[in-house]
Amino acid sequence: MSDSELPVPLREPANHVSLDAVRMWRTTSWLTVIVTLVIAVVLFFVLPSWPWWATVVAVVIIVPEMVEAIVMPRLRYRFHRWEVTDEAICTRTGWITTELRIAPLNRVQTVDSNQGPIMRLFGLAEVTVTTASAAGPVSIEGLDAEEAKAVVARLTSITAASESDAT
Repeated sequence: MSDSELPVPLREPANHVSLDAVRMWRTTSWLTVIVTLVIAVVLFFVLPSWPWWATVVAVVIIVPEMVEAIVMPRLRYRFHRWEVTDEAICTRTGWITTELRIAPLNRVQTVDSNQGPIMRLFGLAEVTVTTASAAGPVSIEGLDAEEAKAVVARLTSITAASESDAT
């Protein structure tokens, strides 16, 4: 079956996550770099003799973390997309390995919103939609908290109106 024969042609999800998600991802990445550096410095002063290979290990760990902190948040923003229609929720994640998830709304079992302390600091939230699928839930991370509330309300409204039993 070709794309032209599909009842609804597949397309990329329309929405980006919040730009504040880039700041959150960058901050958490730099926190990881800082923690790793602190551990390396403490070990440097605590160990009786700092072996040469420990420096190599520290550099091999810290340099990629720094590159990730600089590059990945923007790339992640560019490639993470989501969309909710009257029929389905669709997410796309990943850069090297991409994952496109489409969950028909008549299969939705639960709609959850999550906001951890770092997300709260940046005014963000995550929406997780659980379906009757072995692939697991569909998640949208990095939504503006108010937008996440609106998405949860919309999904709840659409799924409540469905006559399906989501199995």
